[in-house]
Amino acid sequence: MLTLTDHDPLLGRRSFLTAGTLGLGGLSLNGLLSSSAQAKDDYSRSGVLRDRSVIFLFLHGGPSQTETFDPKMTAPVGVQSATGELQTSIPGVTFGGTFPHLARLADQLSIVRSFQTGDGNHDIKPIVGRNSLDANLGSVYSRVAGTSRTDSGMPTNVALFPQAVVPEAQPAVRNFGDFTSAGTLGNAYRPFVPGADGEAQQNMTLQIDRSRLEDRRHLLSRLDGLRRTFDQSRATSGINSIRDQAFETITGGVAQAFDLSQESPDVVRRYDTAGLLSADDISRKWNNHKNYVDNVQSLGKLLLMARRLCEAGCGFVTVTTNFVWDMHSDVNNAGVEEGMRYMGNPLDHALSAFIEDVRNRGQQDRIMLVACGEMGRTPRINARGGRDHWGRIAPLLVTGGGVPGGQIIGESSRDAGEPATTPWGIPNLISTVIHSVFNVGELRLVPGVPREFTQQLAAAQPIPQLLP
Repeated sequence: MLTLTDHDPLLGRRSFLTAGTLGLGGLSLNGLLSSSAQAKDDYSRSGVLRDRSVIFLFLHGGPSQTETFDPKMTAPVGVQSATGELQTSIPGVTFGGTFPHLARLADQLSIVRSFQTGDGNHDIKPIVGRNSLDANLGSVYSRVAGTSRTDSGMPTNVALFPQAVVPEAQPAVRNFGDFTSAGTLGNAYRPFVPGADGEAQQNMTLQIDRSRLEDRRHLLSRLDGLRRTFDQSRATSGINSIRDQAFETITGGVAQAFDLSQESPDVVRRYDTAGLLSADDISRKWNNHKNYVDNVQSLGKLLLMARRLCEAGCGFVTVTTNFVWDMHSDVNNAGVEEGMRYMGNPLDHALSAFIEDVRNRGQQDRIMLVACGEMGRTPRINARGGRDHWGRIAPLLVTGGGVPGGQIIGESSRDAGEPATTPWGIPNLISTVIHSVFNVGELRLVPGVPREFTQQLAAAQPIPQLLP
């Protein structure tokens, strides 16, 4: 924890600024900057890092492949999309009926119709699982890139949950896995989580007027015992560098990157999904009712914050709402048709706003967004009007990051139950993401990168159509 102190003749020695949980995994700001600085600089110079960020939008609960991007309207009723279909901007390609905006923007999307996650278990395996060393994929990124940007202090790996933008939302669902896990990499590489308990964002806000702080910047040079602890060696200059960076971090753009009030009201309104459904519009008989409400209220603002973080230097952002894509039509969950109103409409609105915004800002080659869940849904709708767990095929969407748009990659069987062409799995998706953010040829030469991970990369081919 970094504390700046003031020697006041009347009040004595007192603290006037504390920067606490800006770091990851309990590291202080000084420790965070120190631990990442050398690695980040070395890797950037050697060409390991590409100038690209990834937003992984995890559709928690398992979205249906049929009601999203593979409607199969020539199949029998009960198999075909319960929400109908919409013609997209790609001739002959249709999406499910709750995606009018994404259908219009299909020429900027890549849809994989032969993706499979391997099983129908509720977990978070595309983003945290055995193929990522049981760590958040962003933790693997920060293991190489460093935990923060040395020029700004921006965390390189952030996880966004509804409470980051809607304080009254429920805490992140952890029943099926820990999105902030760093696996065997160590707690220092856990994602930074804003809004989890309110403290982190408060600690990124100056507690005194900025001009007064800058007037007293010289006080840092009088930190107790600093000159007695270190001699005039290289270590001393390193400490001074970290001290200076800490100041720039607190007074610079890190806190503003998390502050949506810095955006124009028109941009915030374009992203905002909160008005799509009121709480009264959503049936209260489902036990997951509050999850639906959290999703509608938060999804758009989460994607807006993710875009802001990437522009500010964050390399990997995990975005997820609470557990909502589980459309069994039972005591907990809505059926497919009703559930897609709660889930498909907000996704269509928020993701289309993101795509248009990123393109308007000229960032479409720098920011890649990946959207998928932990599984797909059964080819046939059950007797209650829902679809159950299915691991043989699942929807996958990619946009931006220099990836060509207008692509439909692979085909599914006639009932959308399994791939009819080359199947692509989680190892292929992870390899694709890693190739997007790293020069993999150089990555294999970086000391300290877990050998198990480089072995996995060598064993799994990236999806070739998704490489820039």
